[in-house]
Amino acid sequence: MKSVHNWINIIQDYLLPPTCILCGNTGENGLDLCKSCYQRLLRNNQCCYRCAEIFEIATISPVLCGRCLSSNPAFDETYAPFIYQGEMRHLITSLKFGAHYKNARLLGLLLAEHLKKTAEKPDLILPVPLHKTRYQQRGFNQAIEIAKTVAKELKIPLDLNSCIRHRDTPHQTALTAKQRRKNIQNSFSIIKPLHAQHIAILDDVMTTGSTAHELAYLLKKAGVDQVDVWVCARA
Repeated sequence: MKSVHNWINIIQDYLLPPTCILCGNTGENGLDLCKSCYQRLLRNNQCCYRCAEIFEIATISPVLCGRCLSSNPAFDETYAPFIYQGEMRHLITSLKFGAHYKNARLLGLLLAEHLKKTAEKPDLILPVPLHKTRYQQRGFNQAIEIAKTVAKELKIPLDLNSCIRHRDTPHQTALTAKQRRKNIQNSFSIIKPLHAQHIAILDDVMTTGSTAHELAYLLKKAGVDQVDVWVCARA
C-alpha cells in the first residue's frame, strides 16, 4: 500500500510539479517551497520550552522564560518551529486574511516535519475553534485547515466537535498581553466528553499564549492530563 502511495506522489509531482508559493520557482522535496525560500524561514531554535518565547541568547538546556516562571500557564509545552516574521508571516497572513488555502497544506507539512522529530504523539489534535460569527465572515478556520494536514501526516485523530468558542471576542491584534488575557477569558466551552489524556492544541501563530492558556485550562479542568500547543510560528 505504501509503494502505491509513493507512485501516486511521483505521478502527481511529474504532472503537477510543486511550485514555490513565495517566488514561483520549482519546489523542493514535494513542498510548494523552493530551497532558497525554505532556508530564509527564520527558525525558533532558542526559546522557552513552555511557551516558545524567543530567547536572544542561546541556552544549553531547556529553560523557562520569566513569564512562565511567574504565571505558570495551563499548557505543558509549546512547539513553534518558526518565528513570525518575513516569509512565514506572509504565508500565515495570506492564508488567514486572503484565503490562500494552498498555504495551509504547506504550513501543515512544515509543522508536521518538525513535530515528527521533536514531539510526543498526543491522543488527538484540537484546532483552536473560531466563533460561528467569525467563521461565517472568513468562511473557514485556518487552524483547522493546517491541522488537517498535520493530522494526516502524523496519523493522529482530529477533534472538531468537542469544543466551541461561545463568545465572539474582539480581534486581539492591537491588544496588550494583559488585555489579551482579559479578552479571551471564558470564551470556550466543552460540549462533548473528551476521551483523551494527552491533547495538542493547534493554531497558526502564538503571540502571548493567552488563547492557548484559556483553552488548556478548560481541558485540564475536564480531566486531560497533558496539553501541548502546536503552532507554525511564535511572534
